[in-house]
Amino acid sequence: MTAVVVSGAGRVFDGGSGAGTVALTDVDLTVGEGELVSLIGPSGCGKSTLLRLIADLDAPTSGSVAVFGKTAERARKDQDYGIAFQQAGLLPWRSVRANVELPMQLRGAGGLSGRAERAARSAELLALVGLTDFADHRPHQLSGGMQQRVAIARALARSPRLLLMDEPFGALDEMTRERLQDELLRIRAATGAAVVFVTHSIAEAVYLSDRVVVMSPRPGRVVATLDVPLGGPADRVARGIGLREDPAYFERVSAVREVLHSGDAASDRVSS
Repeated sequence: MTAVVVSGAGRVFDGGSGAGTVALTDVDLTVGEGELVSLIGPSGCGKSTLLRLIADLDAPTSGSVAVFGKTAERARKDQDYGIAFQQAGLLPWRSVRANVELPMQLRGAGGLSGRAERAARSAELLALVGLTDFADHRPHQLSGGMQQRVAIARALARSPRLLLMDEPFGALDEMTRERLQDELLRIRAATGAAVVFVTHSIAEAVYLSDRVVVMSPRPGRVVATLDVPLGGPADRVARGIGLREDPAYFERVSAVREVLHSGDAASDRVSS
């Protein structure tokens, strides 16, 4: 099944004086089940706006969005996706475990069986992101990278088939960022979730993605889609740092950079 289908989507924001701001125009995007697709483009091109349309945090002015064959609203209510932002957004008064359990609590699983289920699931997720020993810590006791790992675990709490990630590693130092990129690849290999990933980093987009979608300056539209034939997530994890030194990796980085710098002239779809 296709995870995401965006068809002819546009978004115009009311400027208050009759002259609206066109953020997106005629955007088409398809994300396959289990696929990681990165959105990249200049600041203000509408990457985050597009992600918000998929998440039903905003509505398109024109066109349509479907998630697993449902409307975006229905998918949100069914909790078909998890979402992670640049800021972890953890509740400071709750433990790491309690932050991870929050989506399950909000879903309404109560009683002893509900509490046991939440505890088992949070333990599983904290093991997945390597934070078992920090379950009872508070967010302020964690590094920025560890907080982002908690946020990712929380996004996975309801076993979503889709993760929506808006520059989740953008505020981190380079070494931590690379470690969390590897962590995301491992999570993909373990869960099979599809991912839509917003980033400003060409290297990050290529390292993580099956496809990189390049967007134009505002009004945002898709100017190119580049395949990244570097293997699946498990293969990339196994190759480790060797992947970052592979000539094929550098070739794809150069290809994405060339499209970004060519701007609106790059109107043709590119594939490997």
